[in-house]
Amino acid sequence: MLLAQDAWALAQLSGGRFELGLGPQVKGNVERRFGMPWSAPAARMHDYVGALRAVFASWQHGRPLRFESASYTLTRMQPFFAPGKLACAEPPILLGAIGPKMIGVAGEVADGLIAHPTNSTTGYLRDVVRPGLAEGARKAGRAPSAIRVIANPMTATGPDAATVAAEREAARDVLAFTYSTPAYWATLEHHGWGDVGRSLLARTKAGQWDGMRELVNDAMLDALVPTAPFGEIAALLRERYEGVAEALTLRLPKDPAHDDAFARVIETLRQN
Repeated sequence: MLLAQDAWALAQLSGGRFELGLGPQVKGNVERRFGMPWSAPAARMHDYVGALRAVFASWQHGRPLRFESASYTLTRMQPFFAPGKLACAEPPILLGAIGPKMIGVAGEVADGLIAHPTNSTTGYLRDVVRPGLAEGARKAGRAPSAIRVIANPMTATGPDAATVAAEREAARDVLAFTYSTPAYWATLEHHGWGDVGRSLLARTKAGQWDGMRELVNDAMLDALVPTAPFGEIAALLRERYEGVAEALTLRLPKDPAHDDAFARVIETLRQN
C-alpha cells in the first residue's frame, strides 16, 4: 500500500512518465541486511504485483479493493485514503529477473522485464529470457509482445581511451563481487563459465577478496560489458541489442562534464 501511494504520486508529478521497477533480493540480504522474513521470491512477487494492480484499479477505476492471496490480503480502502484518479495511465510495472521462475512471473504479470547487468548478454536474453517470458505470457493468456525486455549492461564508455579502459576495469571488479553469489550464476552456466562462479564463491568463503577480479577474464567482459568511446557506443549498443531488447538502461557518467556528450549518445539511440 505504501509503495502504491509513492508510485501514484510519482506518476502524477511526472505526468505519466514514471515506471515502477520491482526486484527480489537473495535470502541473506532479506533476512540479515533488511531484517525481514524470507519466502519463495517468485511466488511472493506474483502476489505482490497482483496486490499493487488491485490497489491501482481501486484508485483509478473506483473498483472495490479485494485482493486475497497466500502472501497478501487487501480488502479495505476508505474514500478518505484514496488519492483520486490519475490524469495519465496507471504506472507500468517492470520486474528485475534473472532465473527462470522470476522470468516466468514477469511474463505472467509484468509490463516489462529489466535484465540484471550479469544477465544482459545477447545470448542469455535471446536463449533464456525471451522464451521464458513467452512461456509465462502464454500461461496467463497474454501475448508475449506485451512484455518489454530492457537490457541493463554495464557499459564502459567515455570521452577517451583511458576513461573507457578504467570503466571496463571497474566493471570487472563489480562482476567479480556479484558473481561470487550463486543467485547470479545462470548466465555463467549458460555461457560455460560456471567454474568462475564457483571459484569466486570459494574465495569469498576463505576471505580471499584480493585477486578475485582476475577470475573475470576478457572474454567475459567482451560479452557482458559493451565497450567503446562516446562517439561509437551508440552504434555498438544498437548492433548488439536490436531485435533482442526493446530498451536499454544506461548509467550516467561519473563526471558531470560529460553529460552533454552522453546526452548525444542517448539521442542517437532514440533515432529510428
